Amino acid sequence: MRKIILFLFAFAALFASPVLAGRSGAEAGTTSSGATGMSATAYDFAFTSIEGQPLPMAQFRGKAVLLVNTASFCGFTPQYEDLQALWRDYRGRGLVVLGVPSDNFGGQEYGSEAEVKQFCEVNFDIDFPLTEKQQVKGDEAHPLYRWIAETLGKDGVPRWNFHKFLIDPEGRVVGAWPSAVKPGAAPLLAAIEANLPR
Repeated sequence: MRKIILFLFAFAALFASPVLAGRSGAEAGTTSSGATGMSATAYDFAFTSIEGQPLPMAQFRGKAVLLVNTASFCGFTPQYEDLQALWRDYRGRGLVVLGVPSDNFGGQEYGSEAEVKQFCEVNFDIDFPLTEKQQVKGDEAHPLYRWIAETLGKDGVPRWNFHKFLIDPEGRVVGAWPSAVKPGAAPLLAAIEANLPR
């Protein structure tokens, strides 16, 4: 019985504990070409938007970015509503919410970008930027996610859908929160407030 209780506590911690970065994003990483660079920041990477347009991270230089790997058929999918509220309330103060649709966890995403976009707009009225579908863990992960993993170690690898990373206006990863931490949770809001551009 004691082993079962300990297992349940460990499992709950996996999804509930916030992790603050111990190193700045400039200390280690890979550039968008995959090369290791000591001066790398999040601005050295680029996505393609869900509409198929270039989406360089450099366009967010000087802003805080909440990077979230998303999925349409997950128990955490209702967090889209809170992410949209964050975007609505904080974008005027320099926060960007960036959704990264991914099928890495449980195959819980649509097959096409058009389906993802329609789902987000129809069900949650999402208008914050979304990328094309991406791998967010492992050797095939998008280079930004590989850089975050190198920067933070095991704390930089998403554990499930709706894992959250906060990038400061200098392009450094300054915090990570697992799926169970809602976008409106006090610790996450405090970190966002502390990292908004001055």
